[in-house]
Amino acid sequence: MDIATVIFNLIILSICVASIAWTVTQEEIFSEWRDAFQHWSEKSPFLLVRKFCYVWTCEYCFSHWVTLLVLLLTGFKLLIDDWRGYVLAFFVLPWLANQWMSIYRRLRVGIKHENLLAEKVKEKIESD
Repeated sequence: MDIATVIFNLIILSICVASIAWTVTQEEIFSEWRDAFQHWSEKSPFLLVRKFCYVWTCEYCFSHWVTLLVLLLTGFKLLIDDWRGYVLAFFVLPWLANQWMSIYRRLRVGIKHENLLAEKVKEKIESD
């Protein structure tokens, strides 16, 4: 593959990893499961159970498991056409996915901040 195709695939696959990891670990649709896993990750007497449950609450940790699944499904290799390409992709995909999630988180915080400021200005105008 040429480098442009590799970069395109890397970006698309990292966005997929980010989307799945963010949805499972942050969005309301999975909150009941996440709350249960959070409880078990803190209260279980078994180390393996605590670690397994923690993975479902941490977007960084979960993104590595999603990456593993994506690599198995797509066969994507980064730069090298043997097993080393899988290893490179395994570390680069979640890194890039976590950059996307950081951008998304900052964007959401900025939007919430702007909405709160707008609400405050609206209340001030209505009270005057």
